[in-house]
Amino acid sequence: MSSQQANLHPMLNIAVKAARAAGAIINRASLDLDALKVNTKAPNDFVTEVDHAAEQAIIETLLGAYPDHGILAEETGRTHGAKHSEFIWIIDPLDGTTNFIHGLPMYCVSIALTHRGVVQQAVVYDPTRNDLFYATKGRGAFLNDKRLRVSKRTRLSDSLVGTGFPYRRGDNPKRYLKMFEAVMTEVAGVRRPGAAALDLCYVAAGYYDAFFETGLQPWDVAAGSLIITEAGGLIGNFTGESDFLHQREVLAGSPKIYGQMVPILAPFTRVIKEEERAVAEEKQATAAEVVAKAAEPAKKRGPVRLKKGEADAA
Repeated sequence: MSSQQANLHPMLNIAVKAARAAGAIINRASLDLDALKVNTKAPNDFVTEVDHAAEQAIIETLLGAYPDHGILAEETGRTHGAKHSEFIWIIDPLDGTTNFIHGLPMYCVSIALTHRGVVQQAVVYDPTRNDLFYATKGRGAFLNDKRLRVSKRTRLSDSLVGTGFPYRRGDNPKRYLKMFEAVMTEVAGVRRPGAAALDLCYVAAGYYDAFFETGLQPWDVAAGSLIITEAGGLIGNFTGESDFLHQREVLAGSPKIYGQMVPILAPFTRVIKEEERAVAEEKQATAAEVVAKAAEPAKKRGPVRLKKGEADAA
C-alpha cells in the first residue's frame, strides 16, 4: 500500500478492501471464461455468476465493518443492510459485464457511500490494470498515488469525448444517433469503451475532456461523480443541472468543455422526457384495457343459466 493510500478515511479504506476482494474474484474468473455461466436479465443485458460472487464479497466486507448501513446493489437491490440508514453504499460489482464475457479488458468495480443522498466516499477499481481510482469528499481524487485533475483543454474542437451506446429494449437508437452526430461534428473524437464508471474516471484523469450517456442507473455513476468533482470537473444532466443520479442521463467534463457540451445536448433531454412520458402513458392505457377486458365478459354473459342436468344436481 502506498503512503497516500495508508492515510485513507476509514470508510474509504473498507471500500478499497471490498473493491480489491471483488477484483480478485473477477481476475480469477477471467482466466477461464469458457467455464462462465451467463444469464440474460433482459435483451443485451447480461449477468454472470461472477457479478453475483463479486457483489456478495463487497456486501460482506462493507456490512462486516458497518452493519447498520444500507446497501443499494445492482444485482440484489436493497435486500441487504439496514433499510432506513442515512448511510447507503451504492455498488456495481462488475460494470462492463458484456466486455468481461468477451474477454475485452475494460470493466471495473464501482463502490460509493452516500450520506443523506450526498456521495462522501468513492472507489472505482480496474482489476485488469490494478488501477484504483478513489476520492473522499473535500480531500481530492486520486489514481493509485497520483492526484487527479481534469484536462485543461478549452476548445470543443480539440476535445476527446466518451459516450455509451443505447443497447436495451425500449432505447431509441435513432434519437441517440442524432445526438451522437451533433456531438461528433463538434469534437476531435468520440470513444465508447463500454464501462460507464471507468469512463467517468477517465474524465477525472483528463483522458477524456467530457462524457455523456443516457439510461444509466445510480450504481453506474455514483462513485465516478465524486471522483470527477474532486478532480475539478463538473457532472450533471443534459441541461447542466446537478440532479443526475436518478435522471438516467449524465454529462460530465472539465468546466470549460462541459459548458460547451450543454447547449448541444440540452435539446435532447426534452425529447427523452417526452418519450418516457409516452411510454408510461402507454403502459397505463394497456393496464386499463386489461382491466376493462377482464370485466367485459361478465357484463355480456349476464346471469349464469344451468343446464338441465346441472340444475338437477344443484
